[in-house]
Amino acid sequence: SPFNDHQPYSLSKKLLHCTVCAILPLALFRLYFYPHLPQFSHDQLSYTHPSVTSQEEEIANETSCDYSNGKWVPDKIGPLYNGTTCGTIKDGQNCISHGRPDLGYLYWRWKPKACKLPRFDPKIFLQLFRNRNLAFVGDSMARNQLESLLCMLATASASNLVYRDGDDKKFRRWNIDSHNISISIYWSPFLVKGVEKSSDGPNSNKLYLDRVDERWAADMDHMDMLVLSIGHWFLHPAVYFEGDSVLGCHYCPGLNYTEIGFYDVLRKALKTTLKTITERRGVSGHGVDVILTTFSPSHFEGEWDKAGACPKTKPYRKGEKLLEGMDAEMRKIEIEEVEYTKAKANQIKGLRLEALDVTQLSLMRPDGHPGPYMYPFPFANGVQESVQNDCVHWCLPGPIDTWNEILLQVMKKWSGGLRR
Repeated sequence: SPFNDHQPYSLSKKLLHCTVCAILPLALFRLYFYPHLPQFSHDQLSYTHPSVTSQEEEIANETSCDYSNGKWVPDKIGPLYNGTTCGTIKDGQNCISHGRPDLGYLYWRWKPKACKLPRFDPKIFLQLFRNRNLAFVGDSMARNQLESLLCMLATASASNLVYRDGDDKKFRRWNIDSHNISISIYWSPFLVKGVEKSSDGPNSNKLYLDRVDERWAADMDHMDMLVLSIGHWFLHPAVYFEGDSVLGCHYCPGLNYTEIGFYDVLRKALKTTLKTITERRGVSGHGVDVILTTFSPSHFEGEWDKAGACPKTKPYRKGEKLLEGMDAEMRKIEIEEVEYTKAKANQIKGLRLEALDVTQLSLMRPDGHPGPYMYPFPFANGVQESVQNDCVHWCLPGPIDTWNEILLQVMKKWSGGLRR
């Protein structure tokens, strides 16, 4: 019948009418009490599982963070170790055991501007470096950084000193048996071949800018990662050679040589070093990881009553101390040489280079040096007329531990993030 023909249509109309009647009051209620509806972008509407997002963000953070730009913020937790739990601290950097009374310098953390710097996790470092050899090569800042790393790793696994050359501790090697890791220090304050001045010889160093120092380079085939550190020794009086010819000198009165600025010399030394590493390890097909730790500023204050001391007890605030002059120039040369070598070595499989840019964050920590506490209890007999200060090296524990936190982040980036 005509009724039967139109029944489905009439039923649909009734259902639609009822649905609208039910939804309309709800919509009016929602609009009245919550007038501002959230705005969704296309990206927000595509759902991703939270754990996937957080992992991707973590990897992105590891690969793109500029750790050099940031500020020091108060931190209640403090360092991972102390002077009694670590046996590898050089005596002159063991500020707590030498009686430094203010311990506020231990309770600061570096906070990068655009990302997070995780606390050092020794277990992750040991996992990433299993069955590998790590060598710190350079001046006393390389040694300072090495001893910081050993102290941080000691909170998870003990290291054993297996090699020492001479009493001056300039060539040493430790093994961490639990993970078959070897960590070495090679004294080479110029990276290139150098003859250091002696008390009974000439009052200047000799640098051979066209060849590396074989005291470390001869062992290069056994190294999986190199952490290089130079800078401060280039300020000393020196005569510079290329081949057997004298190029000139820095601060050498009495010698009839052309005065050469040490910036050019630092650049030549880095070029020679990075080129040699590239040739020996890259071209042979056996790659290597290379980290160059940038120049670490000193904080001597020359006021008459402080006689070259570093008396500050807090970090500089952001913008309070500018990176300029020699500190900025030394850093600039080191960054440029790493970037130049990276571009040239881009096609070489397994060869990875990175600058560990610590100049700015170190500049802001005038409170982190041993100062007079390079010696035990320097004021035990009252205030002395003059006390020698160390405003170059860093107390352990101290700000230099941050260098190794960033080093671990570079390693995580190279390993493709954490092995989850």
